[in-house]
Amino acid sequence: MECEMPRVNSNSEEIIKYFKETKTIAVLGASPKPEKDSHRVAKYLRDVGYKMIPVYPKEETILGQKVYRSLVEIDEPVDMVVVFRKPGVVDAVADACIERGDVKVLWTQIGIINNNAAQKAKDAGINVVQNLCAMVEHRELL
Repeated sequence: MECEMPRVNSNSEEIIKYFKETKTIAVLGASPKPEKDSHRVAKYLRDVGYKMIPVYPKEETILGQKVYRSLVEIDEPVDMVVVFRKPGVVDAVADACIERGDVKVLWTQIGIINNNAAQKAKDAGINVVQNLCAMVEHRELL
């Protein structure tokens, strides 16, 4: 799941709009290990000015931020959810986004495609980006 792949088949204008309208990003699967893509992407998003909220089953803090165990535990608004989890888990992630009611964008990283979850999120009014690296897209487009 290397994050250096070039952008393919995306609507650049929509992605720019998503990033410009986003303030808070929850990173599901954010790793405490600096060598992991999920750590590098979370750090990048934080460093370019987004409020980054790590969601991970262990750890108390990642990159100086409080870690939540699940998306529904986050007690503040979340605009975008960036997913570093297996495709089969994305159905539950879409459900959690819908349950929250505040998520505007569900974003799955390179190699993560779940069309059923994507359609469920879209039907609930959530924008979906699949199989792209949030860090690469942001760096290239903004």
